[in-house]
Amino acid sequence: MKAPAADQLRLLDLQAVDLSIDQLAHKKRTLPEHAEIEKTAASLGELRDELAGAESVVEGLDTKIRKLETEVEQVRAKAERDSQRMQSGAVGAKELERLQHEVDTLGARQSALEDDELVLMEERETADTVRSAVQSRFDTANEGLATLEVRRDTLETEIDADVAARTAEREPIAASIPEDLRALYEKLRASSGGIGAAALRARRCGGCRIELYGTALQEARSADEDEVLRCEECRRILVRTAESGL
Repeated sequence: MKAPAADQLRLLDLQAVDLSIDQLAHKKRTLPEHAEIEKTAASLGELRDELAGAESVVEGLDTKIRKLETEVEQVRAKAERDSQRMQSGAVGAKELERLQHEVDTLGARQSALEDDELVLMEERETADTVRSAVQSRFDTANEGLATLEVRRDTLETEIDADVAARTAEREPIAASIPEDLRALYEKLRASSGGIGAAALRARRCGGCRIELYGTALQEARSADEDEVLRCEECRRILVRTAESGL
């Protein structure tokens, strides 16, 4: 392939812009915030499960306490009715004795239920403290995640703006290069790690860093100015410069 030396030199300008765009894309993919967000999101998921468990414990204790409160109220109401009957004077001695025994039994039952309720309320207080601590950790992690996401979005926006600027810079450079030369460059860039053209400096390929010698060196020295050279090692386009050392 042949192309004017000036067009070949513009390949290096195009390559420089493409490399900067690739570097920006790599920077966007590898922002530290991505790993931090993933780690924080995983931690947040664990805390969400822990919080659900803590809330379940509190709710379970609340249910037991409400049940005991209802039972205490029922026992208290029954004892009051019995006491009112005893004080009415409308019952005989035998019935009075039975009612007194029932009131005493209900009183003991109420006392036991209230003791159980007190234990449950203490357990509930401890469980609520645990839940509050987990909630606090969850809220802190959630706020941290939001902060990380804002920072990531800001950095990505800045990178996207840089990419847009470099892409705009690329367009006129690419348009100034002959289509066949540009097509070869694009093909090689896609198959060679993003580098399709490299400068030849001090007889060394800027792509693979291999130095030309022997026949390859002689061919490069004798090639016409408009001949498009290829590196025998990496097959990238070799662009001759004033520093080629030929």
